[in-house]
Amino acid sequence: MLGTPHRPTALAVLTSGGDAAGMNAAVRAVVRSGLDKGLDVFAVNEGFRGLVEGSIHEVDSSDVGGILHQGGTVLGTARCDEFRERDGRRRAAHHLIERGIDALVVIGGDGSLTGANVFREEWPELLDELVAAGSIDQSLADAHRRLTLVGLVGSIDNDMFGTDMTIGSDTALHRITEAVDAIHSTASSHQRAFVIEVMGRNCGYLALMSAVSAGANWVLIPEHPPAGGDWEEAMCDALHAGREIGRRLNLVIVAEGARDRSGNPITAEQVSNVLADRLNEDVRVTSLGHVQRGGAPSAFDRYLSTVLGYAAVEQVVTAPGGDPQLIGIRGHQITSSSLVDCVNKTHALADLIKSKDYESAMDMRGGSFKESFRMLRTMTRAHPHDPVPGQRRLRLGILHGGGPAPGMNTAVRVAVRSGIESGHTMLGIRNGFEGLVTGDIEEMDWMSVNAWVGRGGAELGTNRFMPGEADFERIADQIAAHKIDGLLMIGGWAGYQAAFDIHSRRDQLPALALPIVCLPASINNDLPGSELSVGADTALNSIVKDVDKIKQSAVASGRCFVVEVMGHDCGYLALMSGLATGAERVYLPEEGIWLSDLTTDVANLVTGFEGGKRLGLVIRSERADEVYTTSFIEALFEREGGDLFDVRGAILGHVQQGGNPSPFDRIQATRLASKSVEELIEQAESDVPVSSFIGLKRGKPRLTRLAEFPDLMESDVHRPREQGWLDLRPIAKVMARPSFPES
Repeated sequence: MLGTPHRPTALAVLTSGGDAAGMNAAVRAVVRSGLDKGLDVFAVNEGFRGLVEGSIHEVDSSDVGGILHQGGTVLGTARCDEFRERDGRRRAAHHLIERGIDALVVIGGDGSLTGANVFREEWPELLDELVAAGSIDQSLADAHRRLTLVGLVGSIDNDMFGTDMTIGSDTALHRITEAVDAIHSTASSHQRAFVIEVMGRNCGYLALMSAVSAGANWVLIPEHPPAGGDWEEAMCDALHAGREIGRRLNLVIVAEGARDRSGNPITAEQVSNVLADRLNEDVRVTSLGHVQRGGAPSAFDRYLSTVLGYAAVEQVVTAPGGDPQLIGIRGHQITSSSLVDCVNKTHALADLIKSKDYESAMDMRGGSFKESFRMLRTMTRAHPHDPVPGQRRLRLGILHGGGPAPGMNTAVRVAVRSGIESGHTMLGIRNGFEGLVTGDIEEMDWMSVNAWVGRGGAELGTNRFMPGEADFERIADQIAAHKIDGLLMIGGWAGYQAAFDIHSRRDQLPALALPIVCLPASINNDLPGSELSVGADTALNSIVKDVDKIKQSAVASGRCFVVEVMGHDCGYLALMSGLATGAERVYLPEEGIWLSDLTTDVANLVTGFEGGKRLGLVIRSERADEVYTTSFIEALFEREGGDLFDVRGAILGHVQQGGNPSPFDRIQATRLASKSVEELIEQAESDVPVSSFIGLKRGKPRLTRLAEFPDLMESDVHRPREQGWLDLRPIAKVMARPSFPES
């Protein structure tokens, strides 16, 4: 009998399989979370080879300092044929058990996790064999009869069940999108066609999502080969139609595992030859290769790896010796699933593709994958479908409100084309609600938004103008004059408030009794009804890149930096950037700043620098406190630091609102805009139209009545009453102990 499993006192962490950006952040999180739980923590070099060879060493907090922003894996990863054999696994068990380790966190792909589970299943027998050989004592074997196994998926392909996103996939998508954005300019200049091959043997996630976020004209993925017998003709017809309407480039993205309906591989070179032969295109082929794996992890991958690593240790201590678990994220919630079931489903999907059951493969990928594919087909059309005969042709207006947010243009592009595709007229309202007052309104056609997919800023213009009492009658007149049947507002708090004010006057002014849908676009992430706003991810990545540079400066000169970030009354950017950059302290407007906080923080900094610390990093949200400003904290730390360290302040400013939107923001804007237009059309055709705001809740688009807006906001401040991200504060504190020589 195995007996009741005991709570492990020691765990080991290893990385295996292909490297993925974010693995180091996961290792860091496992180590620091394990130490916080009172465990002895060991790191294994070179994956399973390190287990077999005994390359295992105990680590503390300082050993994982300074690795959060590094790509690849500092622990290394290598193939190990010996671990495939029982003798190799017995040697691995010996090396673990002699150190008292009976808990293992494995960060890798499905092959690595499968191998780890075989090791876990054999563990009791391996210990018995070691006892029989005299390698270990029976008492030691009895004390560690079960191996607790927890898996984290490190794979850029995003091809594993049990998690919506795998460690490294967001960073890979960043690399692809940045490359395709750069290719856009040269392709347009020469009116060339580019064929870009991306990774993905049995999963088209990277190809599909990069096509959505970069505005590709055709995509080939393993799960959905082109229908019909001649995919070449279908592709060429679509691309030729685009040329005829003036499109200056043709862009085809091919997953490395793409195939036709018969299961034959489709290569980038083959696509290039087809375009050259049939369309006489000037074609260039680019295979992005391993650049997709490399480089510093994105902000999301740092966050994801950190919370998954923390949850993995929680799983070790709360369910020791149980069935192996895979820790993932689903609908922005951390989940634990049977590792064996997740691996089996992953293999089953690959088998479906191999057996040419593509419809079932698409179903297994899930609704958001299928919806993204459907939306891409709409966006890549050269012309919309003809309206249905006899259909009522609605006139729908689009405008912005509030500050600029990257992704606004992406949302407008999708909204315009979705509306036109459904047979309706789309109207662009320039300069926000001020333009609605003055009638600065024009019809938008299919090609007017052609190049907007990755463009930063807001082409329609945006501001924080709030209509006064005298403006509502003028707005009603403009709505009537332009025969507007519904409004889509893409923006932030000022836009939501203005939309609510219009909605509230629908009884006094009949022209205002039209449906309004608000789509959250604000870097502050301070809007109700949505876990994330369009633009927040881009702003977070901008902050992380700047702070990475600041940290390099600080390490070189022994400094503490106090960095101020935007957020208005919401501390989302501050807390998330603190998690993603390794800040020791984050000051939030939700908590305020107290003198006792500053006293403790100064003491911790002094102790840290006396112990060999080379950098300090504090992040302050812009409205964390009216008295204890960034300059005040900078002066206080400088005075108390004496000769130990100097202090510099950095206010990042409006660079956080600029730049091209991240892939995440482009994809989110696409999903929300598509659903918003569907809702707007439905309500405009209703006898009693309802106004609402849309958002992501548990990863899916959800609608909330606009009438509820005031009740969902805190009084006197611009932030919602419920902010789920605040639950991350304990994790941030565990990750940022003051004794760390480096963060």
